[in-house]
Amino acid sequence: MTTMATSDLPLPKIGRGKVRDIYSVGDDRVLLLTTDRISAFDVVMNETIPMKGAVLTQISAWWFNQLGGVVPHHMISADADEIIGQVPALAGHRAALAGRAMLCRRTTVFPIECVIRGYISGSAWKEYAASGTLAGEKLEAGLRESQKFAEPVFSPATKAETGHDENITIARMRQIIGEEDAFTLESMTRAVYTQGEEIAREAGIIIGDTKFEFGRESNGRIILIDEVMTPDSSRFWAADVYKPGQPQPSFDKQPLRDYLDIERRAGRWNGEAPPPRLPPEVIDATSKRYLEAYRRLTGTELVIN
Repeated sequence: MTTMATSDLPLPKIGRGKVRDIYSVGDDRVLLLTTDRISAFDVVMNETIPMKGAVLTQISAWWFNQLGGVVPHHMISADADEIIGQVPALAGHRAALAGRAMLCRRTTVFPIECVIRGYISGSAWKEYAASGTLAGEKLEAGLRESQKFAEPVFSPATKAETGHDENITIARMRQIIGEEDAFTLESMTRAVYTQGEEIAREAGIIIGDTKFEFGRESNGRIILIDEVMTPDSSRFWAADVYKPGQPQPSFDKQPLRDYLDIERRAGRWNGEAPPPRLPPEVIDATSKRYLEAYRRLTGTELVIN
């Protein structure tokens, strides 16, 4: 499978994120194409990570199939031939679509990242260790890093075009989108995480935390959109080596982060664009980490035809 840094399809391009290119398919559908771009510390690297785009798309598709009875979602198909059948203009672009494209229902996206934390880690741990709070709200005393919460903590954030999302209170979320929609999004977030965490744990993976996005269809229905419980949107930890009180090894871009940390500490990179060149061994280790996440979660190797 050829790596892809950017896409060029015969459809109107309506967005380009750090990883995904978004195309319009008429008035009621979009095509999400996940490239092999990778970012770390809010900087997009110059190199691509083989199979990363396919891993993210196919993990999301796997989850959408698992979660169809829990909440409605936006996926129509993640199969290249089915997509071409519905969008004939893409007939000459199967190689670009295979594994990495998803045809979806179009929505008006809520400006909120719905973060839910089953365990305390990352930015939540840093704030808690400093002040005993999360987004300014007090948490129980005595928690250790990576410890499981008694109940998952819903922790919304504003969506940033660049830089880090900002953690906000649920009260602030209600001010932004209204009380009724805030209640719906929190309820759907909890339902998806509860089901997903249980399924992942059976596969030997702990989902420490994750974030969801939701959109409203033209008929008013709120549905789950974007990626779902992937290594890019979640903390995937190996259940067999999980140990609270310390950071956990994760199935994501950790080999890349580790390398960039070394470059920063050595004074060879200032943490901003342009990024340093990535050695082949870092690219290979990162690709293998993503593929291992897919294998562990689904129980199968990722094969793209």
